[in-house]
Amino acid sequence: MKTVSTFVPSRSHEFPDHPERPGRLDVLEPLLNSLPATVEQINAAPATPDQIARVHLPQLIQAIEKVCQQGPGIIDHAPTYITQTSYQDALLAAGGVIACTQAVLQGDAQNAFAIVRPPGHHAEPDHAMGFCIFNNIAIAAQEALASGLERVMVIDYDAHHGNGTQAACLNDKRFGFISTHQWGIYPGTGWINDAPHAKGRLVNVPLHSFAGDRVFARVADEIFKPIVESFRPQMLLISAGFDAHWNDPLTSLGLSTQGYYNISKKLVDLAEEYCNSKIVFVLEGGYDPHNVANGAMAVFDALTNSPLQRDAHDPSPHPEPDHESRIAEICAWHQIN
Repeated sequence: MKTVSTFVPSRSHEFPDHPERPGRLDVLEPLLNSLPATVEQINAAPATPDQIARVHLPQLIQAIEKVCQQGPGIIDHAPTYITQTSYQDALLAAGGVIACTQAVLQGDAQNAFAIVRPPGHHAEPDHAMGFCIFNNIAIAAQEALASGLERVMVIDYDAHHGNGTQAACLNDKRFGFISTHQWGIYPGTGWINDAPHAKGRLVNVPLHSFAGDRVFARVADEIFKPIVESFRPQMLLISAGFDAHWNDPLTSLGLSTQGYYNISKKLVDLAEEYCNSKIVFVLEGGYDPHNVANGAMAVFDALTNSPLQRDAHDPSPHPEPDHESRIAEICAWHQIN
C-alpha cells in the first residue's frame, strides 16, 4: 500500500521577521521530488466552514475571515499574525490534513503525511493562538469520527504543549490525546494532572530541557504503547513538531534526526499493531529549515518502512537529564502498570 502526502506551503502567509514563515519549508520542498514511487502527492482542497466548526466556534471562524480582510496584523501575543490570504491559507491547510485522513480512511493509502502551514495545535475552539489559526489535526480527528470511526488518538511530539488539541478533545471520550513537550515554555500548559476526569485518555508528558533520543524512546515504549493499547484508537494522527530538535532556535529539547526516525517508526509500528496501520502525520512547528527537512524525510522513511536514508550527523551534544521519576509519576497518575 502507498503513502500519500500533501504540501501546502501558504507562501503569502508571512510576516516580517516572524519564525513561522514559508522559508521553514525551503530545504524540504526540493527533496519531495526524490521520494520513492510508493509516495503519491495529492492535492488539498479548502476545508469547509462546517468542517472547521466541528472544532471551532462559528463566531471565531467569522472573526478570522473578517480580520484577514483587513490584514496584515497581529492577533495575539504569541505573536500570531494574519495576512489578507491567511483565512484561505488556514482553510487549505486544514483541508490538506482532511484529504490525507480521508485517503487513509477510504483505503486509498496505508498512511499519510500532511505538510501544511499555518500550523494548528495551539488553536483552541474559541481563539487562534501560538502561530496557529485553525486546529488542523483536531479538525481531521473530528472528520475521522464523523466518517464512522469510534475512537481516534492524536499523539503530539512538538516541543510545545498542544493546548488547543487538548481543549478540543477535553470532553470527547472518543478522542484521545498524548503530548510530549518541554516543560516551562509557551504556552505554559500541559501538566500531568491537567484533566483528572480523562485519565488514560488525555496524557501529558512534560519533559525537562534536553530530553533526547533515549528519553523519547522510553516514553514511546512505557507511555505511548500502553495508552494506545488501552484506548484502542482506530486511527493515529501525529502532530509532528520538528522544534523538538536540540538546536531549534526557539526551544531546547534534545531530539536528533535519528531520534525523529526512531519515534516515528515506533508510532508507525503502533498503528500497524492497533489501528490497522491507519496513521497520518501532520506538520506543526520547527523553525530551522534543515531540521524540518531532515525530520520530515525521517518521517517518510518510517512511513515507507525504510531505514533512515539521510544521515544528518546531528546527535545532541547535551547530556540527557534523568527522567525516571517523571515517567514513574506519569505512569502512576494514569495507572500504567
